[in-house]
Amino acid sequence: MDFVLKPFREEITVKRLANIHYFEFTPNYQTAGDSHPFCELLYVDSGSINIEAEHYAGLLKQGQMIVHGENEKHALVCNEKGAPNVIIIGFECTSEKIDALTYSPLQLSNELQKMLAEIIKEARTVYLPPYDVPNLKDMKKREEFSFGADQLIKNLLQVFLIKCLRGLENGNASRPQTEAAKQTEIKKIDELHMEEVKKYLDDNFTQKINVDELCFLFGTNKTTLSREFKRLYGKTIIDHVNTLRVEYTKTLLRENSCTLTQIAALLNVSSVHYLTALFKKYVHLTPTEYLHTIKKKLDEK
Repeated sequence: MDFVLKPFREEITVKRLANIHYFEFTPNYQTAGDSHPFCELLYVDSGSINIEAEHYAGLLKQGQMIVHGENEKHALVCNEKGAPNVIIIGFECTSEKIDALTYSPLQLSNELQKMLAEIIKEARTVYLPPYDVPNLKDMKKREEFSFGADQLIKNLLQVFLIKCLRGLENGNASRPQTEAAKQTEIKKIDELHMEEVKKYLDDNFTQKINVDELCFLFGTNKTTLSREFKRLYGKTIIDHVNTLRVEYTKTLLRENSCTLTQIAALLNVSSVHYLTALFKKYVHLTPTEYLHTIKKKLDEK
């Protein structure tokens, strides 16, 4: 008798991804009522937002998630005092079971938060920035990325949604964590994990670095992250990122491939004036003076 191969029953299938963002919203920020032919996951990493949707209207607090269903009209409003950090993932999923996540906020356990962080980290290796522009219609992919990374995003997201639905059925995923319990679960970053943080910074220094996002992605808090990074590398996270930006600027200036205005845009800094001040702080010369010094040294040879 031949072996009988059994097919898998797929309860949740994510077909395509529209976007995957980490936003730092400002107080009073709001979106107009919107709908689209794909689902949208919202998770509040810090602060809170108000949701106005067909299936749910109310507050979405820190650590909570909700999904807007396919073609469900929805909007969000930030309050006057808070400046929340929010993860938004747009994805195509035709399974009706996903509707169970659209009717009320789900408090994510520490395990589910870590899974969501892994999805964001993997997506950073596949998708090009910017990661924080609202209504970005076409999020571009990198020309090259790690083997299997694209599929891994799909698989991780599917497992995450299945775990959320299981937790909803069992009544344990929506159980809020106390602050004390949350702090107990926050891991102490060891050297291996800190190397992952440093690699993330090395790969993404041209983008705006958000310490809150780093804490979410690597499951720690600001105090531990800052202390351990400085202990291991002898400089603060900001100093490390700024050093990378200045070295990148020096390279582009020597290559004469970009103007200072173009470099500022590549580094996503606020202005040429800011970049010049940053450069002078670390090099003790303005970009123009630096180029003049380099050319003078070469001429002397």
